[in-house]
Amino acid sequence: MRFPTLSAWLRRLLLTTCWLAALLCAHGAGSADDAVKKNRPYRIANTDKLRIAIFQEEDLSTIARVDTNGAVNLKLVQSVRVAGLTISEAERTIEAAYQDNRYLRNPQVTVNVEEYAPREVTIMGQVRAPARYPLPIESPMTILDLVTKAGGFTDVAKGTEVKITRIGPDGKSQTIVVDVESLIKGKSKANPGESSIELEDGDIVYVPERII
Repeated sequence: MRFPTLSAWLRRLLLTTCWLAALLCAHGAGSADDAVKKNRPYRIANTDKLRIAIFQEEDLSTIARVDTNGAVNLKLVQSVRVAGLTISEAERTIEAAYQDNRYLRNPQVTVNVEEYAPREVTIMGQVRAPARYPLPIESPMTILDLVTKAGGFTDVAKGTEVKITRIGPDGKSQTIVVDVESLIKGKSKANPGESSIELEDGDIVYVPERII
């Protein structure tokens, strides 16, 4: 009986190890991609309650609620706007406020959301259950999701011209018209980008009546 030489055994071991590593990497990459697609970074909103900690600066650490102007009131630097920022962006913004005013040389800020502000969107017009609906924090809500929650269109709805009205960062109102009917039916004329439009806090969706 012949036994494989040590070098042959090592070659087989190396090949097996490489194969397993490649397999694990492939699965890991898929999971990471899925996570990126499913988990958006949270953006701070008005009336969120934030815990703001500054490393080795306990006197400056605080719990603050975001005011209606989107800012938090902090010691020394006063008002710092954080609404609309991700957590990491808010941390960098607060650090910059202390550095720019020369209060701290190299601040290390950590921000955590202690309490989330209620968020909601409104759907009106020709749906079976027009109402205000809570906007989930952990995942996006699209126009299709909202129409489904509202029980779908009525028989006289004009689903090809659903209007989303929202207030932009500049305070101006803007209207987005979406062909939801084509999205529901999977028609090719639907704009692929429309299906991925994410609703925002305060959006008002109106489904008009079809003129017969």
